[in-house]
Amino acid sequence: MIKLTKKQILILHSQLIKAYGGSDGLRDEKLLESALESPFQSFAGKEPYPSIQAKAARLCYGLVKNHAMIDGNKRIGAHAMLVFMEMNGYDLEYSQKELIDLILGVAAGQTDYEDILHWLLEHQKSS
Repeated sequence: MIKLTKKQILILHSQLIKAYGGSDGLRDEKLLESALESPFQSFAGKEPYPSIQAKAARLCYGLVKNHAMIDGNKRIGAHAMLVFMEMNGYDLEYSQKELIDLILGVAAGQTDYEDILHWLLEHQKSS
C-alpha cells in the first residue's frame, strides 16, 4: 500500500491553491498529522480502517473536518482521497457534481466517514 506523505499533501495543496485560488499554507501541523495518520492506526492488532477504500474515506474525512489548512480543506480532502485511491490501483467513475455534493456534505456535517466509504465502493470501476 502506498501512503501520501505530509510533504506530498502540502505540495498537492499548494498546486490546488495555485490552480483554483485561495490562501496557501498550513494552519495547524498537528491536525494535518492527525488526518494523515488516522487511517493507518491500529489497536490491539486490529485496524479500524482495514481496506484501501476505508483508509481513503478516513483520509478524506480527516482532511476536510480537521481544517488543518488555511484554505482549501475540502479541495485537499477530495483530491487526496482520489490520488490515494489511484496510487493504490483503484479507479473511480463519478461526475464532478457527485464528488462536489459528497464533499460539501462532509463539510456541512451531513455526510460522515461511512457515507464516504459507501460512495467510494459505489463508484469503483468494475475490472
